[in-house]
Amino acid sequence: MSGILEGKRVLITGVLMESSIAFHTAKLAQEQGAEIILTAFPRPTLTERIAKKLPKPTKVIELDVTNDEHLGRLADIVGEELGGLDGVVHSIGFAPQDALGGNFLNTPFESVSTAMHVSAFSLKSLTMACLPLMQNGGSVVGLTFDAQYAWPQYDWMGPAKAALEATSRYMARDLGKQNIRCNLISAGPIGSMAAKSIPGFAELASVWDNRAPLEWDLKDPEPAGRGVVALLSDWFPKTTGEIVHVDGGLHAVGA
Repeated sequence: MSGILEGKRVLITGVLMESSIAFHTAKLAQEQGAEIILTAFPRPTLTERIAKKLPKPTKVIELDVTNDEHLGRLADIVGEELGGLDGVVHSIGFAPQDALGGNFLNTPFESVSTAMHVSAFSLKSLTMACLPLMQNGGSVVGLTFDAQYAWPQYDWMGPAKAALEATSRYMARDLGKQNIRCNLISAGPIGSMAAKSIPGFAELASVWDNRAPLEWDLKDPEPAGRGVVALLSDWFPKTTGEIVHVDGGLHAVGA
């Protein structure tokens, strides 16, 4: 029986550690029949080492999503490797340390601007860089952390994720005519490299211990990876502009 991504070609960003959602997305995508290509920044060699743990070998491309030169050459490099694309996974987020950890009211705009550029605007710039390769439509899937709420310690990454969520909706509106779907997975907290960069992450994550209807495991990124793969597949052919929660159900309950 073939996998749900059989014959699909997918670009995946953000594979930094074996514990990351992006790594498990890449692993599951290959297991479900996809050809994949990875991007990495600022340390492609780190991603190349991690990629060796995937079921099949895959190429790693250096890509800084804030660098127009990198974005401008992306389609040529990926096209030469895969011929085209059916899916793009945006698993990129960054905020300077002074934009996190309880410093919300004192963060300078320069740091806020960086967080917005890398974490939200890059969804649009990455997708547009890949657009020439998506002649037959496709699926763009990003990762968010529920921006309905103000989370402890998360600070300016919260507004950045809100901007990401709005960006995905506008992209769904404007790319629908090209049969390109744009959706997000809103995942619960995972003990990834991104999480370790957030001061006081344990306080944020502890909310899940008390409120999530389904038991949540910080060490298990696979459920979120499965959500990404499902949205990349043809099983959601008319779903776009959506945010699918893979968070143990916490978003649905109060205190």
